[in-house]
Amino acid sequence: MFFAVSKLYQMVLSPVPLLLLLTLAGAILTATRAARLGRWLAIGASLALVAIAMTPIPDMLIAPLEDRFPPPPVDAPAPDGIIVLGGAIRSIESRARGLAVSEEGDRVVQAALLARRYPGARILFSGGNGSLTLNDNSESDEAKKLLVALGVDPARITLESGSRNTDENARFAAATVHPRPGQRWLLVTSAFHMPRSMGLFEKAGFDVVAWPVAFRTLGPGRPLLWARLDAPLNIQTFATAAKEWIGLATYWATGRIDRLFPGPGDLASTVSKG
Repeated sequence: MFFAVSKLYQMVLSPVPLLLLLTLAGAILTATRAARLGRWLAIGASLALVAIAMTPIPDMLIAPLEDRFPPPPVDAPAPDGIIVLGGAIRSIESRARGLAVSEEGDRVVQAALLARRYPGARILFSGGNGSLTLNDNSESDEAKKLLVALGVDPARITLESGSRNTDENARFAAATVHPRPGQRWLLVTSAFHMPRSMGLFEKAGFDVVAWPVAFRTLGPGRPLLWARLDAPLNIQTFATAAKEWIGLATYWATGRIDRLFPGPGDLASTVSKG
C-alpha cells in the first residue's frame, strides 16, 4: 500500500504536476461563474512554476540535503563492502535498447571506482523493480552488466533484486549480507538521497558509512547558480528535492526513520568513525 501511494504521489500529487493541474483547472474555471477564482488560481500556479524554473529556489531546497553527509576522508580505512542503491539504471529502457540506460549513473560509476580502490571489498547492488505495472525487469541485473563492463570482477558482486524503494533497500540489504559487528560498509547513493537512506539503514540496524555522489550544487559556502537559467534542469531539481523532503517527513511520521532530518551527528556511522 505504501509503495502504491508513493507512485501515485509521483504521478499526480508531487508539486510540479500539481501546479500544472492547478494552472489547467484555473484556466477552465475562467469560463465559468468562478472566473475570478480561476484567474487567481491560474496566475498563482503559473508564477510558482516560473519561480521554480527561473530562480535558484530548487538549489536552495536540494543543497541542505546534499551537504548533510560529507564524504569520508580519503585516508579512511578500507571497507569490507560497498552498497550501491538502486535508482541508477532505467531497467525497462536498458532491456529494450540492449545497453545500460542511466538515470543516476554516477552511483554505479563511483562504485566501480571504489571497487578498484578497495579490491578486497564486496559489492552489493540493491534495487529491483520500481514499477507498478511492469514486473519482469530488475535494475540489479542491468547494474551488474554495467559494473562488469567497468572492470569489476563479477565474483565480487552480490545482487539484491527484491527491493522497490529505499525502505526495502535498507531492510533487504541487511538480510542479504548479514553484516557482522565491526565491519565497515560504505553506502553509495546520490547526495540528495543520503539523509533518508542513512535514516533507513539505521532503522534496519545496518551501520553504514555515507559515500554521497552525483552532487548538483557547489557545496557549503559556495554561491547558488543564479546564472544557470536552465528551466528543465531547475524543474527536475525542484521535483527531486521536493520528493526527498516529503519523503523524509512521511517516513518520519510513519515511524520508518527515527529523526526528521538524519545527520552524521545523530547516527552511529559518522565520518570520524572511519
